[in-house]
Amino acid sequence: MVTFADGLEQDIDFLPVLHGSLYGPLKELHLFNSVKIDPEVHTLVWPNGADFDPATLHDWLTEGPILCKQAEEWSAKQHI
Repeated sequence: MVTFADGLEQDIDFLPVLHGSLYGPLKELHLFNSVKIDPEVHTLVWPNGADFDPATLHDWLTEGPILCKQAEEWSAKQHI
């Protein structure tokens, strides 16, 4: 559950977007659980440099499916 400053709470399933060299490693629970809040841009960041745009997270109900589709396309291109 991600809670935003305006009180909105989003239950985000990140698994469908965890593909590629940046986001794929976040499938490892120990790395995923090392998430922090960046104090400057106020978004989720991981030690490997992965992060998500705060607006995308906030509007996950509309943006999440778009990002999931893009992640599927990226994954398919890597297997070509």
